[in-house]
Amino acid sequence: MLRNLPEAPPGFVGRRDELTHLAEALRGHRIVTLTGIGGVGKSRLALHAAERVLGTGTRGVAWADLWTLQDDRLLVATVADALDFSDHTTTMPLDALGTWLADKDVLLVLDSCEHLLAACRPVIAGLLAACPALSVLATSREPLGLPAEHVVPVGPLPPATDAVDLFCRLASAAGTVVSAPSDLVAVARLCRRLEGMPLALELIAGQLSHRTLTEVERELGSRLDIAADGGNALLAGPARHRAVRTSLGWSHELCTPQERLMWACLSVFRDVVDADTVRAVCAGGPLLASDVDRALAGLVRKSVLSRNGAHHRMLDTVREYGRMWLDELGRTAELSDRHAQHFLELARAAEAGWTGPEQARWYGRIDRANADLCAALDHLLSVRPRAALELAGLVGFFWSCCGHLREAASYLEDALAMSDESGPVRTKALWALGVTRVLRGERDPSRTLAGSCHRRARAQDDDEGMLLAAYLLGLTQLLQGLPMTARSEVDRALAAVGGTAFSSAGRVLCWLVRVFALTAEGLLEQARAEAETLRGDCVERGEWWTRSYTDYQLALISLFEDRPGDATAHALSMLDGKRHIGDSFGLALGLDLLASALAAQGDAETAVAAYGAGEVYWGAVGHPQRGTPELGPVRERYEDTARSLLGDAYEEVRLRSVPCDPEVVVRTLLDGSARDS
Repeated sequence: MLRNLPEAPPGFVGRRDELTHLAEALRGHRIVTLTGIGGVGKSRLALHAAERVLGTGTRGVAWADLWTLQDDRLLVATVADALDFSDHTTTMPLDALGTWLADKDVLLVLDSCEHLLAACRPVIAGLLAACPALSVLATSREPLGLPAEHVVPVGPLPPATDAVDLFCRLASAAGTVVSAPSDLVAVARLCRRLEGMPLALELIAGQLSHRTLTEVERELGSRLDIAADGGNALLAGPARHRAVRTSLGWSHELCTPQERLMWACLSVFRDVVDADTVRAVCAGGPLLASDVDRALAGLVRKSVLSRNGAHHRMLDTVREYGRMWLDELGRTAELSDRHAQHFLELARAAEAGWTGPEQARWYGRIDRANADLCAALDHLLSVRPRAALELAGLVGFFWSCCGHLREAASYLEDALAMSDESGPVRTKALWALGVTRVLRGERDPSRTLAGSCHRRARAQDDDEGMLLAAYLLGLTQLLQGLPMTARSEVDRALAAVGGTAFSSAGRVLCWLVRVFALTAEGLLEQARAEAETLRGDCVERGEWWTRSYTDYQLALISLFEDRPGDATAHALSMLDGKRHIGDSFGLALGLDLLASALAAQGDAETAVAAYGAGEVYWGAVGHPQRGTPELGPVRERYEDTARSLLGDAYEEVRLRSVPCDPEVVVRTLLDGSARDS
């Protein structure tokens, strides 16, 4: 069951009637949209409603943040990520996602749709048509405009009750306890003036960290009076809009110059951000590096930012205000350049660290930075196509391993088309595009790209490019059932460039293809020896990606040699490695292999649970071929073994495993192995 929800921030107050109404609406309608102005609390209401649905234990829930998207380019990919679908298919993205969801009972929450209304309509309509049990809860500043849409307007909190309660809680968090009757009366007046708007209340309560309640009421009141009289065009409009705009404007005015500049600079980020990244991008010019931490802390105190651990987040309404000031300062292009350069350097560092002990951490950082990497690519495609080509080539392999195949292929294709770069950077991008093709089962295009990489690398004396081309062609041949051809390809490349396995990433990849080929050829003793040597090097270096695939081969070899205990140990080690880097494709492979090993050991029930979890992961990647050809007969043989061991109980055990969360199954299998060892 899908359980993909962000952590609920503290401070949710009231909304009992709205939650009850929303629960009824979700039972009676398949598309429900919460509408209201920015800052009214639509997202928090949707989050708590989704938590209630998840709490029933009857439906899965997935949450997609759309506010991080500049346009509709990554809309389907973002929804797919939220639904844990790592698309390896060649079909249209929306069709593939619909097939994956077809038999699932899920509530999909799409948060902040207002800037993508036209694009959201066909996506939602298509998914609802393909998935009978799916329902959608959207938040938007205006209705989506779908025929079956049920619109639920979200108003502010009642000023005399819930708004006062929320303000007092926020004031307490800012260090001001409101308890005296006169103070409660003042708070009630403030809440009325602020129209009960949650964002306005949060911003104004943040001022109590360094102002008295009396000062806040007096200064804010004068600004609200001016706005109501139409004295400021920016603040004109309906009272609720004025309340939020006035609160934003006053909060901005009360910030220090460094805090105001930081607010503007932070608007360049698309997602949560840590202080180190803020320093790298925002420090410079009038904002000194020594100002950054102080400015961040000030914005957190004033509730302009929220902080969760090391990460800071800015609400989209607050971000829009900051972006307006960044434009006014004439610094949008400069900050976008610095933002893009930082994430290009991040990708370079990740590439350099791929074969070392920080590999798993780099996978995590690249995955978490997905939205900002996309923002960097969008910017670079328009101003520095060569840098966009380099960045796409650097992150393409990471993204392919973490399930972002569609994004990787799309950006690589655009960057290749827009850049006239002809050196190793282009070869690397062509190779990365080839990896996306082979992982989607497109053998002819991947062979063509491998050939292009090889010709370019040879002409430019690019040893690493030659190795990468050999790996891509070898991998394509392995999946076609041509192991001797694959081994010949990588052996030629390795002989031409020399060096040890870990001299470069390309060498490691070619050595891994060689191990796969030896196993598929039946040269098991040689395959085992080379796999064990390569695995030992990986363990010594703290490297996980290659290590997990050597475990895969050692598990397969152990099954071929009738050593199911060793096969189980290696398959579990593979799962642990793939879990470290978030590789769904690798987890699917590992579960198939582990299930076979468990069945071979006679543990049929656990084998069936592993097979069931593997089926879910295979469905989530949608791959047309479940690994290299030699794995298929192994899987079929030991599925038959499990069926024979369980007899008439097999179907009951299989059905019992179907609703199990695959992540829980993997965790249970690994935890159980840790206890047994």
